Amino acid sequence: VSLKQTVLYDFHRAHGGKMVGFAGWSMPVQYKDSHISKVHGKDRIKFMESLVVADIAELQDNQGTLTLFTNDKGGIIDDLIVTKADQGYLYVVSNAGCADKDSALMKSRLAEFKAAGLDVDLEFLDQALIALQGPSMSRVLQAGMKEDLGKLTFMTSALATVFGIPDCRVTRCGYTGEDGVEISVPLSRVVELSEKLLANSEVKLAGLGARDSLRLEAGLCLYGNDIDDTTTPVEATLVWTIGKRRRQARDFPGADIIVPQIKAKTARKRVGLLSTGPPVRQHTPILSPDGKVIGEVTSGCPSPCLKKNVAIGYVEAAFAKNGTAVQVEVRKKAVPAVISKMPFVPTNYYTGN
Repeated sequence: VSLKQTVLYDFHRAHGGKMVGFAGWSMPVQYKDSHISKVHGKDRIKFMESLVVADIAELQDNQGTLTLFTNDKGGIIDDLIVTKADQGYLYVVSNAGCADKDSALMKSRLAEFKAAGLDVDLEFLDQALIALQGPSMSRVLQAGMKEDLGKLTFMTSALATVFGIPDCRVTRCGYTGEDGVEISVPLSRVVELSEKLLANSEVKLAGLGARDSLRLEAGLCLYGNDIDDTTTPVEATLVWTIGKRRRQARDFPGADIIVPQIKAKTARKRVGLLSTGPPVRQHTPILSPDGKVIGEVTSGCPSPCLKKNVAIGYVEAAFAKNGTAVQVEVRKKAVPAVISKMPFVPTNYYTGN
C-alpha cells in the first residue's frame, strides 16, 4: 500500500527522519540526533561554559543568549542559542545543518565531565522548530496562548500550550530582524500546529529565500557562509557574544587566540556592503579602488526593502571602516560598492512597551 505524505515529508527526510507507515501516512519514527537539546545536572553551567564563549551563569531565568562553540584555534564550530530554563536545565538550539558535529562535540565533553565525577546529563529532544516571524506574529499567536506575549521580550522563553498543543517552548527570537518567535513543538504535532497557524490568512509559508534576504538585511551571519571554523569571533565582529567574565578568565576553547585579538585587532574583518547594478553573490571578489583584491563576499542578495544589493564579506582591516569606497567584481567587471553599517534595515525586536 502506498503511504500518503504530509507537507513535511521532505523536511523529516532532510532532518534524518526514519520514515514508517502510521495510519496510512509516512511519518518519522525516529531521528538522528536532534539540534535541540537539554543539559541537566548541577554542573550544567560549567559544562556549557566549557564549550561556548558566553557567560551562561549570569543569564536570568528563561533568558537566552546567542553564543558560539569555538575550537582550540579560535575558529567557530557553530552558533547557537542557550537558554537558562527555570525548570532546572539549559535549553540549547544549534543549527540543524551542524547537528552531527555539535552532538558529537557535546557527547565527547559529557564523557570527560562524567569521568571526572561531575553531575551533568544531556538529552536530545524529538522536537521540530517553527519560526513565526513578522509584525503580526504577536496578534496571531496570542489567540492560541493564555500566557501574555506582551511579557515575553526578545531572547526570553516560556513553556506553553500553543493552540491546544502542550509542551511547546516559545522563544522570542528568530533570524529575520523582525519581531518573531521560534516554537519548539513535539514532532508528532508539528503538522497540526503548522496547519493551525496557516488557518489565519495573515500567516504565509516562507521559504529559505525569504529568510536569507531578511537575515542579510538584518546583517546576521549564516553558518557555513559568513562564519565557519576558519573565522574567529573577532574577525566576524561577534566580540559582543563573549562574556566579560569569560574574557578575563580566558576559560573557553581558543581563548588564548581570541582574547588577544580583541585588543590587537585582526588582519581581516567582516563588513557590510551596499551596491547597485548586478547582484553580488557568495565568492564575489572585493577590490580596492585601484583594483587590488582585498577580500571576498560571503553572502549577498538584492534587498527587497532597500532596492539595492546587500552583502556581507571579509576585507583587509584597512578597508573596513564604514563609508569606505570599494569595488566588487561581478562577471569580470568592477562595480562600485561602499562598506556599510549593519543592520542595513533597522531591526524590530520586541523589548517590551
